[in-house]
Formats: sequence, structure tokens, C-alpha cells
Amino acid sequence: MEFTATYKFPAAPADVWNLFMDPAAIAACLPGCRELRPLGDDTYEAELTIGVAAVSGTFKARVALLEKVPPHSYRLQVEATGKPGFARGSAAIVLTPEEGGTAVTVTAQAEVGGLIARVGQRMIEGVARMTMDRFYGCLAKRIDATAKS
Repeated sequence: MEFTATYKFPAAPADVWNLFMDPAAIAACLPGCRELRPLGDDTYEAELTIGVAAVSGTFKARVALLEKVPPHSYRLQVEATGKPGFARGSAAIVLTPEEGGTAVTVTAQAEVGGLIARVGQRMIEGVARMTMDRFYGCLAKRIDATAKS
């Protein structure tokens, strides 16, 4: 599965970059995130509750931030496993300055397997897009609130 989305942030790329590198902000905005622990340089372990169709469960995920070019781009790599199956993928995140803020383009590829893929195969892309929209929407609200204070 592959998809691309663009999100608008009402702040300069450097401010958006700093938000994206803040584990507390990421954990607060990531739907289903129960915990996000640093493991070392730009690597984290997360515990997430995710549901697709009638299947939901808890996943342990390893997240790495790679190929960082502050404040312009980085690659996110994720590997998650749980009783309902597995998910692994990567996303290229590109921050582009534009009038009034920053455009963030996310180009993602993911592979999902196990029960969650068999039961919810046709819904996985929709759930992934909805999760991304909620995540980036939450981050945009956080940066907007910071800019107004």
C-alpha cells in the first residue's frame, strides 16, 4: 500500500521540525499511543492500540528517524507486531516553506499482515489515512496554539 498526503502548518519549517522531533508531542497526537520510549539516537519503542474492522489489538512498534536534513526532510521507519498481525513501512516527510507557514508532504509505503490484514484488507488504507489525518491535524493545532500564545 502506498499513499501521499500534504498537510499545512501555520509556522516556519524550523518550528514545525522542532515539533516533529518532540517525543511528548508525538505521543500526545498519535492515535492509540499508550507509550513512546526513547531507545537511543532517533529510535523509539511505542505501544499502540490499533483497530481495523472488527479486529483490534495492541502492537509494540520500533520507530526510527533516518536521513534527517533539518529542517527540510527525514524518513520515518516503523516495524510493529502484535497478536492481530504486523505492520512495517516507511514514510518520507518533506517540509516546504510557503506563504503563511509550511507544507508537509508525507509519502508512505506500508505492508500489513496477519489477521488484521485478512479481516480488514479493504479498510486498511482508509484507516491509515484517517490516522495520519488525525495525527497531523493534532500537531497543526498544537503549533497553531503555540503561535497564538
